[in-house]
Amino acid sequence: MVSRVRVWLNRTYAENVFFMDQLRRNPCGRAVEIHATHGDPDSPILAAADTAAMEPAGLSPAAYVEYALDQCARHAIDVFVPVLHQTVLAEHREDFAAVGTALLAPPADAVRIFQDKVDAYEAVRELGVPVPPYRRVRTADELVAAVDELEAAGHKACFKPASGAGGVGFRIITRSPFSLMHLSGFPSPYMPLDLVLQALRGADEPVDWLVMPLLGEPEVSVDCLTGPDGRVRMAVGRTKNGRRRGFTLDPRWIEPARALAEGFGLHHLTNIQFRMLGDEPVLMDVNTRPAGGLHQLSQCGINAPWAAVRLALGEEPGDLVPPFLGQDYAVVSGPRAVRPLSTPLHTDLDL
Repeated sequence: MVSRVRVWLNRTYAENVFFMDQLRRNPCGRAVEIHATHGDPDSPILAAADTAAMEPAGLSPAAYVEYALDQCARHAIDVFVPVLHQTVLAEHREDFAAVGTALLAPPADAVRIFQDKVDAYEAVRELGVPVPPYRRVRTADELVAAVDELEAAGHKACFKPASGAGGVGFRIITRSPFSLMHLSGFPSPYMPLDLVLQALRGADEPVDWLVMPLLGEPEVSVDCLTGPDGRVRMAVGRTKNGRRRGFTLDPRWIEPARALAEGFGLHHLTNIQFRMLGDEPVLMDVNTRPAGGLHQLSQCGINAPWAAVRLALGEEPGDLVPPFLGQDYAVVSGPRAVRPLSTPLHTDLDL
């Protein structure tokens, strides 16, 4: 009799309900029980899980490690998929192994490289993977110099936090003065340079931004599954061009993603994003976690979450090659349940 697998997802994005769905629909028919924790009682991952708890607020990273070890022991977790505090949790991989839990996350050193986008670009460039021109800026004068340089080279400048995820803080610089154009329709990512400079000069402390050219489409997110032995089992690109989505195995995208996954030891599930700089694909970002759109690979016949859990358990899923690439598609949202208000969640520290 094959035993059940118990998987824990800590505080993570709502799209991981699809990650959970795929684990339960695994082709082996193996029983999977999912534990979820979050800081938001209305996160749909709590409702989708078999067991769920609120995470205690205000824990330091060190205290969170102790909380996580207790969760794993208390709930007999076989595989832990950390998003919050991924680096410090990965540093304690052996402690989790001692309580019978495998971490589905890259080594801490690999995660740390890609927490800072500037450090990441420097390391990636040394590996020979193309990156866009970039400047780190902290002051208004540095921003002006970076924008002037990019515009002189024929680029439109944009900026984003040097550390961050999910496009938070991304803005495109425009020289157009603020006008009703910026107030019509939906909020725009375009920001007049003079307003950005005004905000910077009035700030109490410097910013930490990455300034670079606005890159062109298509955007290609390569989902990789790499074993602790350093061998890539899966590398499939998801293409995005406006609303149109699709899949690709084009070596222009796949080979540099493989090089990064192998070269930096990006074990387990990672997502490596590229865009176009003129006619050349360049690296945009590396996410050392499962992508929110990972479930879309089911459209080309791959259950990546289940293969990753098997790999974390020491089983060999083999090489995952799409049996078909399918037709292009679009992504639409749909409703997911949240926990009833009448059933409040405990924190597990209250027990």
